[in-house]
Amino acid sequence: MRRSLGLGRFCLGLLLALALLGISQGAWAEMAIPAITSKAGAGGQTYSLSLQTLLILTSLSFLPAILLMMTSFTRIIIVLSLLRSALGTPASPPNQVLIGLSLFLTFFVMSPVLDKIY
Repeated sequence: MRRSLGLGRFCLGLLLALALLGISQGAWAEMAIPAITSKAGAGGQTYSLSLQTLLILTSLSFLPAILLMMTSFTRIIIVLSLLRSALGTPASPPNQVLIGLSLFLTFFVMSPVLDKIY
């Protein structure tokens, strides 16, 4: 008796799940993500989503290198780590705090340069 009752619940649950999947097919027909366009003359050229993703991820991978090469971030983090060693506290403040402070100080020091750029 119990076995047939469990099988009935299973079949009912399966039918309910299939009905929900059938109802939600309209959600799968959603519009695509708009592509990046470049205006080259009269018409625009669109790039595929995979190429857009490749370009965005490539530019994101170069951001840390640009931060290290073109700003005073490296000097500030070295000075803060030397200051931490001079105070005799090798683990306090943690490295995450030092990196946050050096990022803030880097943006503060580089703000006149960014103002001239824009």
